[in-house]
Amino acid sequence: MKITEVTAKSILRQHRRIDSWFLSRYGMNLFRGCTHNCSYCDGRAENYYVDGDFGIDVAVKINAVEVLSRELDPGRKRKPMKSGFIMLGGGVGDAYQPIENKYEITRQVLELIQHFKHPVHILTKSVLVKRDIDKIKAINSNNRAIISFSFSSVSDELSAKFEPGCSSPSERLEAIRFFKNEGIACGMYLMPVIPFISDTREMIEDAVKKGTDAGVDFIIFGGMTLKEGRQKDYYMNIIQQQYPELSGSYDQIYRSDKWGQASGEYHTAIHAVFKIIADHYNIPVRMPLNLFQDIVDENDRVVVILDHIDYYLKMSGNRSSYGYAAYVISQINEPISSMKWNLRHLKGIGPTIAKVIREILDTGTSSLYNQLIRTHYANHY
Repeated sequence: MKITEVTAKSILRQHRRIDSWFLSRYGMNLFRGCTHNCSYCDGRAENYYVDGDFGIDVAVKINAVEVLSRELDPGRKRKPMKSGFIMLGGGVGDAYQPIENKYEITRQVLELIQHFKHPVHILTKSVLVKRDIDKIKAINSNNRAIISFSFSSVSDELSAKFEPGCSSPSERLEAIRFFKNEGIACGMYLMPVIPFISDTREMIEDAVKKGTDAGVDFIIFGGMTLKEGRQKDYYMNIIQQQYPELSGSYDQIYRSDKWGQASGEYHTAIHAVFKIIADHYNIPVRMPLNLFQDIVDENDRVVVILDHIDYYLKMSGNRSSYGYAAYVISQINEPISSMKWNLRHLKGIGPTIAKVIREILDTGTSSLYNQLIRTHYANHY
């Protein structure tokens, strides 16, 4: 491992719109590079501009706490920050990768988040996050903290092959139990499932069952992206070493898509399998409303609920315009309540969707949204 200490001009990134998968409004990378060295990580792709040998070389932003302290200080801002979760994790470096043990930058960042009374959502593959239970509980008492762990499977054997620097899935599941016992909401991000290896019905069900048994509040599912260039070359080298018979199958589903997406047929197939299993275990497949309803502002609440409606409808094989409507609302700067009776003037907002938006503004939720969730819970196989 090669560590380079660097200084950063900025740390906090405000998203252009709220992320309905993670419910984050802000994010940050405290490290560039990650010694978890997951073979499928798209942080390895050229478009992330991570220097050095990804998985071995890591740049540490040694002034991150100082810079972030200025960025979070309301006295330095002309207008207040938008309400919403600050995301720690993902991007191009896990906030709890092994070198955090030495630098404790993430721990100090949590102290800042606590001090300025922001909510936090942490996504990691490391049980080092348990070290900071004191800070996490303090944030949760002031506002809200959610701890999520990502998994490609719950097989320790597979994880050792594809995620050699991570805590094992068994350790991550134990950590979920630990946080739940401490009163902290937890999510499982079952993504990416590994094509032809951990995307089988048996493997997905094993993950959902063990996540549910551990007490997760929700499970988010997703496939694997494989971008042409450094990411795909590295990953396919692992496949050729471990599963040479699968090389041709990857060629069939990854067809040089700009974003590294698998074919639509494959995407539909694995999500259909997940839906059946998630329905059976009665597990929310999006972050439940009670975890964010009082955290986000009215516009973001509308955007997220519309996005979730869109997901549930498409998951059931229906067409939907709710996702586009969510995008339209996300581009509006003024409170959507000020346009409550003029929503039809917005492109993509017809009478049905306008009625749903007004209901969300009036009640904080939507009968259609609740109906789709109830239908999800009512389905069994």
